[in-house]
Amino acid sequence: MTRYDFIVLGSGPAGRRAAIQAAKLGRSVLVVDNRAQIGGVSVHTGTVPSKTLRETALNLSGWRERGFYGQAYRVKRDIGAADLSARIATTLKHEVDVLELQFARNGVRVAKGLGRFRDPHHITVTHTENGSTREETVYGEHILIAVGTSPYRPASVKFDDVHILDSDAFIETPRLPRSLAVVGAGVIGIEYATIMSALDIPVTIIEPRDTILDFIDSEITDYLLHQLRDRGISVRLGVSVENVTLEKGIVRTTTSDGRTISSDMLLYAAGRIGATAGLGLENCGLEADSRGKLAVDVKSMQTVVPHIYAAGDVIGFPSLASTSMEQGRIAACHAFGAPLPKGAEMFPFGIYAVPEISSVGMTEAAARAAGLQFEVGVARLRETSRGHIMGVGGGLLKMIFNLTDRRLLGVHIIGEGATELIHIGQAVANLGGTLDYFIEHTFNYPTLAEAYKIAALDAWNRMPAKVAEGTSVSRLRKAA
Repeated sequence: MTRYDFIVLGSGPAGRRAAIQAAKLGRSVLVVDNRAQIGGVSVHTGTVPSKTLRETALNLSGWRERGFYGQAYRVKRDIGAADLSARIATTLKHEVDVLELQFARNGVRVAKGLGRFRDPHHITVTHTENGSTREETVYGEHILIAVGTSPYRPASVKFDDVHILDSDAFIETPRLPRSLAVVGAGVIGIEYATIMSALDIPVTIIEPRDTILDFIDSEITDYLLHQLRDRGISVRLGVSVENVTLEKGIVRTTTSDGRTISSDMLLYAAGRIGATAGLGLENCGLEADSRGKLAVDVKSMQTVVPHIYAAGDVIGFPSLASTSMEQGRIAACHAFGAPLPKGAEMFPFGIYAVPEISSVGMTEAAARAAGLQFEVGVARLRETSRGHIMGVGGGLLKMIFNLTDRRLLGVHIIGEGATELIHIGQAVANLGGTLDYFIEHTFNYPTLAEAYKIAALDAWNRMPAKVAEGTSVSRLRKAA
């Protein structure tokens, strides 16, 4: 029986980062993954292909140029499923090649098969090759569960993966429906709904809650909802799905308010469940919750069984590739006594909708709930010179500052390049920076990043005189 210092179940962002970190610490590492190719959900059906689909759709449709040439402008008149699939396949191959090279370079062994706990230290790997199966049992001194999630598929919905799909099937075989209904206004639902809308496909969003994306600042989500409706997307909030039928290629979705939505395709994107069902958790002393998720100590990523760790989407919120990577690294460092990474106090969220949304730090609601006195500054991207040059029609950048010491509490952006722009605010906030940084430092001109200075000045103008006193603007005003 082969013994390993570290066995990792899953090769997504958490698994890959943990495996490579453990290998760099001189440990023997085995990664077990039951896909034909490594990479996990992130590479095959999640982060990478969905963002590739977005860029492909925007490029082929000419979405970004419509500010110049009008809403009828298209780069490619007849966009088909093959156009979307081709780019996704190219990107997937690149990601898999890079990951295989990283594992090989660091001496990480990969076992392609289904891993299952035999007991707390032993994993039985079932390999399927050429129609036959064989089993291999391995020993792990430490084990990381990083198996990710799979789409939630309620029994009441009859999925056929052609007209009625979950998010995995939607991206595995992308096609362009004549019309689309999306159940769920979470990150996945909003991303796919807006991508399809950018391709001029009629879209209806159905969400049982009265709000969307509750972890994002409400001013940003209000702005998003206005933009969606302005583009012709029907957003039905506060209604749930009562029944779904497929008749002669038409999906009819009946909602709790008695209305029926007819569409060529239904995307069910109302949640995901941890992919823990086949792991044999009962054999190692672990138990998942009703959604298949595992509880951990967030400081070490340990489960209730000390030598077994869990990281990534399988432990729940925030379920981001970026945070999953850091969780995997923390698990590996803790397992082998290496210094733990000092996690950033604030990490960014990125939603690759059309338009992009990104956020870091406190929302207005969170600052109010914490009892803080704060002020807000807002800049509209179209008001920057770069925004005008690019033909940007919308988007805004919002900053929240503490009135006690002018420290930056949060940044919230919607619009072109939001997921890139957010890192300026992330750095300043994590380093304890204040309003003064944005007012006193020079930004490249013309850039969208100038919106930071505009928003900071907007906040300064709103602040009481005693708070604004001491900034470079107030000193210049006195000198004048």
